[in-house]
Amino acid sequence: MSGLTVHRAHGPGSGDVAEGLLTMLAVAVVCLLAAGYGRGVQELWARRGRGRVVGGPRVTAFGAGLVVVLAADQGPVHRVAESSYAGHMAQHMLLLLVAGPLLAAGAAGLPLTMAAPRPLRRLLARLRAAPPVRRLRRPAEHALLAAAAQTLALWLWHLPGPYVAAVDRPVLHAAEHLSLVVAAWLLWAPVLGAARHRAPAPVSLLLLLVGTMLPASALGAVLTFAPEPVYPLRVLGPDPLADQQLAGLLMWAPMDLVVLVAALAVFLGWLLRLDRERPDRLATARSGMPPASGAATEGMVR
Repeated sequence: MSGLTVHRAHGPGSGDVAEGLLTMLAVAVVCLLAAGYGRGVQELWARRGRGRVVGGPRVTAFGAGLVVVLAADQGPVHRVAESSYAGHMAQHMLLLLVAGPLLAAGAAGLPLTMAAPRPLRRLLARLRAAPPVRRLRRPAEHALLAAAAQTLALWLWHLPGPYVAAVDRPVLHAAEHLSLVVAAWLLWAPVLGAARHRAPAPVSLLLLLVGTMLPASALGAVLTFAPEPVYPLRVLGPDPLADQQLAGLLMWAPMDLVVLVAALAVFLGWLLRLDRERPDRLATARSGMPPASGAATEGMVR
């Protein structure tokens, strides 16, 4: 997990040592998450039957999310991120728009709890039963808190001061990536997580369009249309202004596309559920005519 100019900030050797240690730590954490998740899923399937509670697609999604986290910090993606601000932004978009949603789709809460030691499991149960935590675990409250967390993380780490500090210090760079992944994981959990923890469709639409797309679009617009670089030239590419503008577009366009597709899927799913559960109500909404029977009228009032 290195910055664009670690070698300049730390001198020969020191940045490489810190980088190597953080890379080993990141791999160890990912392996622990994978092992814990797999152990929890195995126990759930042994009790409830293979594919029950947490299905195969969710297991695949969680594993793919962990792979994307590692791929975003290593190999070609890492080398591109070191060469330009746009490459660094592409790295962030991988974490926010690919890794976060995949991890959220894995519905990891129950499997990881099942894999925890018994004393820790009892402690988690007591925490979940506490009134403040119960309120925060409600889908609507969770969605609002997650939107605020991602907006804060997104804007904080792309302000010039924190961004340059993360570029120069591997520990801060690791904290930056960790906060982005966790924020995205929390944000997408009410949309893609287990059905019992999903937010109502109107809340999910508000979360995606207002809590996700608007803050990212605003920041992308600032970077794209700024008349001059807002970051020190040493953390930008050979053409600083073009590099910053490309970074803004990489934040703006992919975020809007992914969020709009997700919002459309949520909206269509909501209409299909209404059609199945209250066909008279949906038909009335489509036609603009009052329902034909008193029973239908009573259903609409409810």
